[in-house]
Amino acid sequence: MLGGCASSGLSMEGLQEKLKGLSVAQRTHPGESIYLLHAAQNPADLLAVSCSNFTIHLHNKDSLKLLGEYQVHKGPLCGLTFAHTSPNLLYSGSADGTVRLWDARRPGTDAVQVFRSDPSHSYCSFDLNCSDMLLCAGTEQVNGEDSFLVFWDSRKTGDGLLGVYSESHSDDVTQVCFHPRDKDRLASGSTDGLVNVFDLSRGAEDEALLVTCNSNSSAGTVCWAGADFSQLLCLSHDEGLHLWDVGRLETDEPLTIFSCSNARSLTTLADGGGLDYLVGSQWLEEAQALLVVGGRSNGDLHLLDCSSGGLRLMRSLEGGHTTTVRCFLWDAGREALITGGEDGQLLLWKPGGKQLIMRKQHLTKSNSALKMKSRPHKKHVYQREKRT
Repeated sequence: MLGGCASSGLSMEGLQEKLKGLSVAQRTHPGESIYLLHAAQNPADLLAVSCSNFTIHLHNKDSLKLLGEYQVHKGPLCGLTFAHTSPNLLYSGSADGTVRLWDARRPGTDAVQVFRSDPSHSYCSFDLNCSDMLLCAGTEQVNGEDSFLVFWDSRKTGDGLLGVYSESHSDDVTQVCFHPRDKDRLASGSTDGLVNVFDLSRGAEDEALLVTCNSNSSAGTVCWAGADFSQLLCLSHDEGLHLWDVGRLETDEPLTIFSCSNARSLTTLADGGGLDYLVGSQWLEEAQALLVVGGRSNGDLHLLDCSSGGLRLMRSLEGGHTTTVRCFLWDAGREALITGGEDGQLLLWKPGGKQLIMRKQHLTKSNSALKMKSRPHKKHVYQREKRT
């Protein structure tokens, strides 16, 4: 799950200078054949990474030293997030039909709390609101018909289930993303192509739905952006890019700021080619910039600024990963970039890094791992255990 950073007064020019100096400062070497799929950080020194073997790894953000892991989930993970007011609490969501709460000070222990809904639900997205009181998960399509937004009160013992929204999406809910400052504002994206914005304080689903934006494709990730977080960026599974201003709802101005069905062709790289895929996006509040990260199949990364004019290349990073990158985080406090990918490597990029370049390797992942996170989005390729 990717979010904004605390303001530190860094200008766009200052950000570009920081990015120009990035090189690999720390590297975790691949062990067993796993992908690194999602990453989350707390304000202190902890980094959590989800892996394709259903485990969660905890690392120190400065050294990338492995501090411990959790091995309870029975299906692919769909995301990670630390609590905002209690940064030692870590939430994880999974296709096994659970959202779990962990004490990050005690790696390897059982979950503090487990959130469930209907046994038929398999989650492919989840998020926690800024007050840490409300959890939401998006399900895969159930029985070929319905998909749901499931809500829990995170403060209640037991599962804390509050209810569901069931009418707003007709296919897998691939992303749910709470507003960074408004605890009742929620955005959701789906393979049905729709990106919805809700005001949960209005209660019933039909009243809570504020606006529906159409990406005309399968929506992959959704990110809140802009000076007052009134913008939404959607990256689709076929590498489309759509930027909307949902702060214009009460005006006659069009919501669309920029839209492109194939963002791979927007940026010409040094070799004259374009991007192969988009990794994700993050609003950098300190620089008032929307960072989009794209990649090439050889592991090279390209850091892009996204605005009403489209994408602009700020920096290319080579010599790090050896194949597709799956996740990234910008750490504003350390002025560092963290990346993880299908080569099993976790990299820390910092200004003045040691330039730890690794020889390109052949991909060693199994066929089942290759299918785990294939593009475009597909339903999880495993059979959930039947529950009594």
